[in-house]
Amino acid sequence: MKPPPFHYYDPGTVQEAIALLGSLDNAKLLAGGQSLMPMLNMRYVLPDHVIDLNRIPELSHIDESEDRIVIGAMTRQREIERSEFLARRCPIFREALIQVGHRQTRNRGTIGGSLCHLDPAAELPAVLAALDATIHVTGPQGSREVPIAEFPAFYMTPAIELDELVTSISFEPWPEGHKSAFVEFARRPGDFAIVGVAALLATNDAGEVLRAAVTLAGVAAGPVRCSAAEEQLVGAGIGDDLIRVAAETCRDIDAMEDVHAPSSYRQHLAAELVARAVQAAVDGPGAGLSR
Repeated sequence: MKPPPFHYYDPGTVQEAIALLGSLDNAKLLAGGQSLMPMLNMRYVLPDHVIDLNRIPELSHIDESEDRIVIGAMTRQREIERSEFLARRCPIFREALIQVGHRQTRNRGTIGGSLCHLDPAAELPAVLAALDATIHVTGPQGSREVPIAEFPAFYMTPAIELDELVTSISFEPWPEGHKSAFVEFARRPGDFAIVGVAALLATNDAGEVLRAAVTLAGVAAGPVRCSAAEEQLVGAGIGDDLIRVAAETCRDIDAMEDVHAPSSYRQHLAAELVARAVQAAVDGPGAGLSR
């Protein structure tokens, strides 16, 4: 199939892009295009104007500023996956990203595109939710910050205005040496996950958990933090019994139902995968990828 006809624009700065958004009706932003182009070809979206962000260099970067890591919205997923800096400071990105589509899609896909597309099964929003990230948005009235917990407005709809765009994502990195894992279940490698789990743990020398973050993808319109599981883990030493007790709290989540799986199956997967993710985090880097 072919996309519907549209007018194409390629601004060179953020302000040019914002000006176009404010002056054009029914416009869509093009980031990596890994979601937008198939949707155009299948006529799921019918924009009159497409604004390409790929010629705006200021939107692609990975930096550390004032004890926060900042990633530009147009930074390619492959660049994040292969970043030695992020592998050291936030290794969960690599574990999540190597399960995103295929290498070809990660070469073009961007972190901002994935975040704004907000597919319920997307791995990157779940990782950012576990990190309590802040989304930086710019529009005609200037810049503002949106906590990741407030970013999903509706199904596949971010909480930004039609004349705004995401410019970067920032978060405070966990202490060096923290444990992490990303585990998901999909019918085939590269398929959308039925359920995915991002797990982060910070422990002391005695092996007691000082801080925990567990986030689910694929169970609701946006990432879901497993607060009950986190509370079970914090303050205790990690063991099989504790992991199972924490994971079982996820059977009570309000999971969505669709053609891929009923809610009961997603609840079952959530409990099983949380147990695997926490155990994989304890076992060390890469452990979640073999499960």
